[in-house]
Amino acid sequence: MDTLFLARAQFAVTAVFHFIFVPLTLGLSIFTAILETAYVKTGQERYKQLTKFWGRLFLINFAVGVVTGIVMEFQFGMNWSQFSRFVGDVFGVPLAIEALFAFFIESTFLGIWMFGWNILPKALHAASIWIVALGSTMSALWILVANSFMQSPAGYRMAVNGLRAEMIDFSALFFNPHLWKQFPHVLAGGIVTAGFLVIAISSWHLVNGTKERRAFETSLKFGAIYAFIGSMLVVLAGHAQMQELLKTQPMKVAAAEALWNSENPASFSILTIGDEKELRDVFAIRVPRLLSVLAYNSFEGEVKGIRELQREYTARFGPGNYIPSVVTAYWSFRFMVGAGTAMLAISLFALYRVIRENYSFSRPAGRVLLWSCILPWIANSSGWILAETGRQPWVVFGLLKTEAGVSPASVVGQNALFLSLTLFLGLYLLLTVTEIVLIKKYAAAGLEGAE
Repeated sequence: MDTLFLARAQFAVTAVFHFIFVPLTLGLSIFTAILETAYVKTGQERYKQLTKFWGRLFLINFAVGVVTGIVMEFQFGMNWSQFSRFVGDVFGVPLAIEALFAFFIESTFLGIWMFGWNILPKALHAASIWIVALGSTMSALWILVANSFMQSPAGYRMAVNGLRAEMIDFSALFFNPHLWKQFPHVLAGGIVTAGFLVIAISSWHLVNGTKERRAFETSLKFGAIYAFIGSMLVVLAGHAQMQELLKTQPMKVAAAEALWNSENPASFSILTIGDEKELRDVFAIRVPRLLSVLAYNSFEGEVKGIRELQREYTARFGPGNYIPSVVTAYWSFRFMVGAGTAMLAISLFALYRVIRENYSFSRPAGRVLLWSCILPWIANSSGWILAETGRQPWVVFGLLKTEAGVSPASVVGQNALFLSLTLFLGLYLLLTVTEIVLIKKYAAAGLEGAE
């Protein structure tokens, strides 16, 4: 295990664990704000109780998410010093705005919201949680501004020595087409994550005969609508993002489909077992033309294969292997799509039941709704694994290879990396278990516990 592998493993562990908490923060902040707005408009006490109930779960998740996020910032300077030197002039602006503007607003108004009950006027108190939701959303946006530069560089020029990128056009960085396909997808992922947690906990209370039945029927109604909207947005935004990837990172699409050779029209893989060394199928079930339909909204259209793209990249960037791990890209894509399809179906079922005002679920149906809350995390994590591993061997696509971005072994050695990786993994597992225990405890306590 060399320093490159250990540095990548440590960042991957940090990113995956951090992104357990980020989508829920995004989605639950908006959901809590919607509930409090309903309380302000109607004056009904159950909306206030539900706001406090879901707000407490939001606070638990927010606290743990902050801890895991800070560590990622330090890894840029410690484990990835060459990467930081290369992109520092570009990354500095969006990351500074995220910390000094979005996060400060989010955390400040979260404090006002926490301690402002029965002190601030109702409308002003509701405005504070909307500002928290806006801050969370803006925080995600500025992080994705930086990430989109890694996926599709824009608004830069190379320094005279060629060792670093310099930002010359902030508007090109901010209006990067990749960002405005990626950001809606991430935001929709947050909405659907919160929606399914609301469905899971609300249905659990209803199945187990809660004394607060009317309140949790209202919670389930809001959650089902929220989850369905999020599921639809995830599908539409993901479709748009895939079409953008065909322009900017066609190798990622080819790897996700195990498409060894270019096809026109292109077929979609249902199941492929491939030989990555020989770049060929061992066994495959494919649907003719479907990939062209997804890529171009047409039954015709060429999707380039791995072999052709490897030749193109070799001619463009020089000798090297530009093929990512096909098995990782292929299966992460299918976990993401499979979880997304299941979420759409379950949210439709929940929406149908609440429209008919049928809140009585059998125990098997209740178990399905309860455990469905895992699906968004499967989809979110799989999507980010595809986004980051499918870009390899680039850490900044077309500009800097991952192996060139890691800190020299003389600066951060293997022993230090292995020790910190082990410690971080243990700490993140502990934090995740702590969050699950706390959310389970306060979710089960019901509305009275939220008071």
